[in-house]
Amino acid sequence: MDYKRHIAKGLKIDGVSEEEIYSAMALPPNSEMGDYALPCFKFAKILRKSPVAIAEELKNSYVCDEIISEVSAVNGYLNFKVNKIALTNAVLSDVLNSGDKYGSSTVGKGKTICIDYSSVNVAKPFHIGHLSTTVIGGALYKIFRFLGYNVVGINHLGDYGTQFGKLICAYKRWGDRDEVQKGGIHAINDLYVRFNTEATAEMESEAREYFRLIESGDKEACELFEWFKSLTLEYVKEIYAKLNITFDSYAGERFYTDKMQPIIDELRAKNLLKESEGAQIVDLEEYGMPPCLILRSDGASLYATRDLAAAVYRKNTYDFYKCLYVVAYQQNLHFKQFFKVLELMGKPWAKDLVHVAYGMVSLEDGAMSTRKGKVVWLEDVIARCEEKAYAIIDEKNHALENKKQIAQTVGLGAVIFGALYNNKIKDITFSYDKVLSFEGETSVYVQYTCARANSVLLKSGEDKHFAKNYEPNAQEFEVIKAIAAFPDVVSEAAEKYEPSVIARAAVDLAQKYNKFYIDCKILTAEGDSKPFRLALTRAALQTLKNALALLGIGVPEKM
Repeated sequence: MDYKRHIAKGLKIDGVSEEEIYSAMALPPNSEMGDYALPCFKFAKILRKSPVAIAEELKNSYVCDEIISEVSAVNGYLNFKVNKIALTNAVLSDVLNSGDKYGSSTVGKGKTICIDYSSVNVAKPFHIGHLSTTVIGGALYKIFRFLGYNVVGINHLGDYGTQFGKLICAYKRWGDRDEVQKGGIHAINDLYVRFNTEATAEMESEAREYFRLIESGDKEACELFEWFKSLTLEYVKEIYAKLNITFDSYAGERFYTDKMQPIIDELRAKNLLKESEGAQIVDLEEYGMPPCLILRSDGASLYATRDLAAAVYRKNTYDFYKCLYVVAYQQNLHFKQFFKVLELMGKPWAKDLVHVAYGMVSLEDGAMSTRKGKVVWLEDVIARCEEKAYAIIDEKNHALENKKQIAQTVGLGAVIFGALYNNKIKDITFSYDKVLSFEGETSVYVQYTCARANSVLLKSGEDKHFAKNYEPNAQEFEVIKAIAAFPDVVSEAAEKYEPSVIARAAVDLAQKYNKFYIDCKILTAEGDSKPFRLALTRAALQTLKNALALLGIGVPEKM
């Protein structure tokens, strides 16, 4: 049950909607004050009253029921206490009956959400900089499916541009087919780096010609390009499988080559195209932006041209409710420009395009450049995390079976969680020691909590039955409230396009469960306490597993 919704329905504030009341609901800093709170400060201007007076009036008009047992007004806050027994019965019954569906809903039924994420470049390996777009997009894919949406994951491959002419030029000069086939994407990348290191004016000209040959359909050039592309997809799909990432389309930039002209024609027909120094632009000066470049002076298309074509294609193909672009914040201007162009073209669905911006990920030793070969490959980061996880687990529990498999789950989880725990817009400096800590705000801590809860359940041989009239103590009720909040947490993560909301809720629940585990006897508890605490343990474990699953992280049974 959504207790915040229940409270919001019972409050009437002139000029304020139920949704606004619901959104304003919060958790009090001190649980003794109440289980939920409504700050009344934001209503003072609307009602022309002090927050203290508003809270007092609302307290006097609110009718308590079998769910809300007490209401108080304190310093402009309206505090609500939930009937502990009623909440406990409802939450435990819901989790134990729902299992891995707990927290899900059908709110998205009949609606399609497209998510453009990861979008790797052909012939370039995954580096640490690709981590955020891949795991944020992957988490959003899982979250929206969990809420009943039809989700289309799109990998908008970077498979268009002069870099492929450079690659063919390098291959023709220095490449060996057997060596490249054997070396895969790393062999291709070595050729690309060598070109950028040794390129002469003549080679640059030759590279442009090879790209022109790809565009014009030259058999040899296209065959080489498709070979490079197949080696890339073979490589990236292994990484995606490891990261629990799903795509439904690999339609990249090149796919839209024949779909751009209708967009250009429409822009021209609607008098939106202007010539500037030989180039074709859409003037956005009155909207506080530089012009959106559609065609270069030589007639070549640009990112904006292809993104306009892609957006129209996706709307026509999928009729999306929302189309998300999980792309770094450095591209903020690009997305503002091309969203505005679609709006000026009269596309009413332009408002449904969302740039999900995120910060950059780097290691402690600084920035990277693919051209110069100064990169840290994502597969190496994952492998190192798995190795370090194995060493830590072996030290802590040398007799543990399946240590290698467990270390893979733990190491991979640490990589994903490390990119998802903080607000997505923040830049991240990735630290191996920090993400693999068994203490603190890490996936390892949450996974270890799951293993602890699972150990309790294995020793107990318990079933799911518990006394319905049991009144939880303070530690137990903190766990109940954290579990009860999970459906709201999932909804909030979707509304804000922010997987970190789920990551932080998982850590919070793990902390509260561990406090309960330390303070309260479970296996040796007496009377109704034992079956209740076992049911609470199972519910906490299930909720943590559901949270981690939405982030793409597995849970070992033992650690």
